[in-house]
Amino acid sequence: QVQLVESGGGLVQPGGSLRLSCAASQPINMYATHWHRQSPGKEREWVALIDHNNNVGYADSVKGRFTISRHDAENTVYLQLNSLKSEDTAVYICSVASATRRYWGQGTQVTVSS
Repeated sequence: QVQLVESGGGLVQPGGSLRLSCAASQPINMYATHWHRQSPGKEREWVALIDHNNNVGYADSVKGRFTISRHDAENTVYLQLNSLKSEDTAVYICSVASATRRYWGQGTQVTVSS
């Protein structure tokens, strides 16, 4: 059983930056970790992933602005959000896909507003 806790969200002005954390209760470097986001009235959107070989991938909407990374000693995956736009406002949620199931965190709210 993997428990995930996200943090780092908050209110930021357009053009600003935030760093989100996804802290796991056990090592997750053997799995792929994903970030997703969900806005009110919209379907959950996949944002980024990092796999066990540190290969990364991004949604077109965030490519060039967001960076995913993993700190294995801390069992934590980070998502650096730069050049934020109002349309990035959402609850950001991380997930880990093991061989048998996917684990989800509760999410952290990011609000981009002036």
